[in-house]
Amino acid sequence: MKNKSPFIWDHYSDQPQVIKDKKYKRDMRKKYKFDFIKMFFTSILVFPFGLLLQKLFIKEREEETFLNKNFYGLSVNLNKGDIQQQLIEELGVKSLLMRIPLFDVDNLEKYYEFAKSFGEDKEFVIVILQDRENIENHELLRTNITQIFSMFNSFVKEYQIGIAINRAKWGFFAVEEYLKFYKVVENIRDNNFNMIKLLGPSVIDFEYHYTIRALFNNYDVQFDNLSSLLYVDRRGAPQNKQMIIFDTKNKVDLLYSLVKLSPKMKTNNIYITEVNWPLSNTAPYAPTSEKECVSEEDYSKYMIDYFRIVQETGKVKKVFWHQLIAPGYGLVDNRDDEIRKTKAFYSFKEMINQSSNKI
Repeated sequence: MKNKSPFIWDHYSDQPQVIKDKKYKRDMRKKYKFDFIKMFFTSILVFPFGLLLQKLFIKEREEETFLNKNFYGLSVNLNKGDIQQQLIEELGVKSLLMRIPLFDVDNLEKYYEFAKSFGEDKEFVIVILQDRENIENHELLRTNITQIFSMFNSFVKEYQIGIAINRAKWGFFAVEEYLKFYKVVENIRDNNFNMIKLLGPSVIDFEYHYTIRALFNNYDVQFDNLSSLLYVDRRGAPQNKQMIIFDTKNKVDLLYSLVKLSPKMKTNNIYITEVNWPLSNTAPYAPTSEKECVSEEDYSKYMIDYFRIVQETGKVKKVFWHQLIAPGYGLVDNRDDEIRKTKAFYSFKEMINQSSNKI
């Protein structure tokens, strides 16, 4: 895959490197200083209402659950080989997520064949992974999105537009840039592919001021479902708290409250499209420093707890674990061209088996 400086792709952790040109990053953000001011004041207004209404919305959703195997999603990658199909069948996963980088559209047919190879019984979410060229050139974006929708429209109906929009290394420098980007995609969908559902705004971590800015604005956009990359790994166990009161459950409760309040949401559906814990002693594959890494034993336990906590809220439709094969954070370690299934692989399989028995 290709990408352009200063956005350099790290093939170990499957994400961009931190931008080293600090002046470039600072200058780009200065262009959008008024957008950050809008985000500040919108957050001050919306955040208290979201907190106050959390308990009310909890009661409303008590009886709704998603106790079926489709709740358990998993990310697969084109560059991780064809062993993935066999592993997915062993696990019994029905909900899959696949990234398509806009800087790799020349290989679009390979992504299509890869997705189709998992069989007709899978539900795919495709992540449209942005790059700076497509953010700046909307004509190019229209061409690429139309090509992707046209190729996958026969069997993929859900697309996450963008990823980690609050991290400059992924290409966006303000929510305003993302909303303009999203609007281009939304127009293509509305005009030519009206059966497709669009997910956004794809904020990573507990940075809900970015989510609020994306969900409360004057832009003519709407999200069919909300996508969130709700990592809690830097806090250790998912029961641990951030900002005194926000454990995983309370983070989901607040997110759902914002979804209910937003005029930009067509539904109340939330998809957590990325979450995991980094694994100890796996550098350079781990996406964080060793300080945040955990043992394979804790990784498995935290994963089980995370899925249980989120599922019990009744407010999240699907959770996609990131990802199947990745030495630093996945269910399977493929270093030295060997496939080693971690304890979490078997724990994931057991979760799906147990959910199937409840149907």
